[in-house]
Amino acid sequence: MLAVLLFAAFWVVLGFMVFFFGIRGGPSAAMDVPGRRGSYAGRRAMAWVFVVTYIAFGIVLPALFLIGNHNSANGQVGGIKLTAAEKRGREIFGERCGLCHTLAAANAVGKVGPNLDQIQPTQQLVLHTIEYGCLQNPPSGSQEACLGEGTMPADVVQGIDATDVAKFVSKVAGQE
Repeated sequence: MLAVLLFAAFWVVLGFMVFFFGIRGGPSAAMDVPGRRGSYAGRRAMAWVFVVTYIAFGIVLPALFLIGNHNSANGQVGGIKLTAAEKRGREIFGERCGLCHTLAAANAVGKVGPNLDQIQPTQQLVLHTIEYGCLQNPPSGSQEACLGEGTMPADVVQGIDATDVAKFVSKVAGQE
C-alpha cells in the first residue's frame, strides 16, 4: 500500500510542478517575482529541488520496489506462501518436469504427462510416481501404473530433490 501511495505522490508532485511552470511561463519565469528578478540562490535552490526529486522518485524508489518485489515474488505462488524446500521444488519442477506436465503455479504447459492441476496429487502419489516412474501397459503387479498418456522414467529426481518437488506439487496443484 505504501508503494502505491509513494507512486501516486510522485505523479501528483510532478503534475503540480508542470502546472506551476506552465502557468508561469517556464522555470525561469516561475522564479521571477513581479518587479524584481529571481535571485541566484533561489534558482540554485530550485535546481537542487529538481535534482533531489529526480533521484528520489526516479532512481531510489524504483530500486527499492524492485528489490522488495523480488523477495516477495519468490516467496509465494498465487498468494500461497512457499517454504524454502517448496521454492527449491518449484525450481526443480521447472527444470525436470515442466516439459511433460501442466502445472499453473510453475508456468508449465506440458502435454504428455497428466495435468497436475486437474488431478491434484498428494505428496505420497507424487513421490511414488517419481520413484517408480510409469508405463502405459505395466506388467501385472507392477507399481508403474500411470495417470497420464505418456511414459515416465523412474528416478527423474532423486532424494531430497524428489521430496521438495512432491511438497511443491501437492501444495500448489489446482490452486491457481
